[in-house]
Amino acid sequence: MSAAPAPSSDGIGIANLPNQRHKIVAKSGAHFTIMVVGESGLGKTTLVNTLFSTELSPTKNYNKRHLKQLDKLTEVEIIKAELEEKQFKVKLTVIDTPGFGDYVNNRDSWAPIVDFIDDQHEAYMRQEQQPERKEKTDLRVHACLYFVRPTGHTLKPLDIEIMKRLGTRVNLIPVVAKADTLTQNDLHTFKQRIREVIAAQGIRIYQPLIETDDEAAAEHARMLCDAMPFSIIGSTEDVQTADGRVVKGREYLWGVAEVENEDHCDFKKLRSLVIRTHMLDLISTTEDFHYENYRQQQMETRKFGEPKPRKLDNPKFKEEEELLRKRFTEQVKAEEARFRQWEQHLIAERDRLNKDLELAHSAIKALEAELDNLQVGYGRGSARR
Repeated sequence: MSAAPAPSSDGIGIANLPNQRHKIVAKSGAHFTIMVVGESGLGKTTLVNTLFSTELSPTKNYNKRHLKQLDKLTEVEIIKAELEEKQFKVKLTVIDTPGFGDYVNNRDSWAPIVDFIDDQHEAYMRQEQQPERKEKTDLRVHACLYFVRPTGHTLKPLDIEIMKRLGTRVNLIPVVAKADTLTQNDLHTFKQRIREVIAAQGIRIYQPLIETDDEAAAEHARMLCDAMPFSIIGSTEDVQTADGRVVKGREYLWGVAEVENEDHCDFKKLRSLVIRTHMLDLISTTEDFHYENYRQQQMETRKFGEPKPRKLDNPKFKEEEELLRKRFTEQVKAEEARFRQWEQHLIAERDRLNKDLELAHSAIKALEAELDNLQVGYGRGSARR
């Protein structure tokens, strides 16, 4: 029997699997969905255009928007584009939420946003249950940029409420809009206050994956964690600096606020997180964590193939249902208390009238006795005569 040939010095070829995977991914491309949430005028559209170096959507005229009703609900706009770089294609979907937080009555203004995220999980789950699953429409949100107005104080109650609801459904990334309107000291204090509120309120935000076997990557991920919430300046305009450089930024009397200057803002860190270093982790976290959580919850509460519960039966409306039930109970108790008070008043009035009636009866009896005495005395007087 001849001896088996010794393996070649480069092994049997298992190490080539990543190269094969790279070819498959490069050929099929990828799709990425990003949502931007925040009040109008914070530069959401401008930042997205700056992030992807293209005009995905024209800037909006907010003067016309504010002439509408002040109780108008939040809308959801979907913008799609296909980007290509070095023969690799990404199908990009941007979910914009104009109208959020802009009006006097912002009660439940987050509902269309939360419903949209849940509906995409639901739509994908329903497609997975179909016999044919080749062409699946996937609009599950992989990253949500939440824009905080640069007030310099802290998060508003509306910010806290929507961030709590979004953090359990999507990879939430908070950003401080228009960072060039605050001084560096004020910006540092503002970001620290936001971190404290996030920790105190238990708001879940996206934490970059830290690679334990790659010290450089781990250090970069820690640096991104420390930078949250990212302070950003959005601009697609080319401006010239005092030293003659042409950069993306905003020009002021005191100088130029540069978009990609890390001494001015955290734009490069945000772009690195969303696109260059953690896009795959954002997609994987959405698939393995947020979508699986939704799928598990739905499977536990309804049978296979059963449609999604109606809005009134949906567990996420339990809080509002409990509030209405509590309000109704309080009204019933108030009416019962008012009825008992009126009943006591009637009983007291009845007792008073009965007492008056008894006194009247006593007076009548006394008068009758006196009349009888008078009649007896009159009879005796007549008999003597």
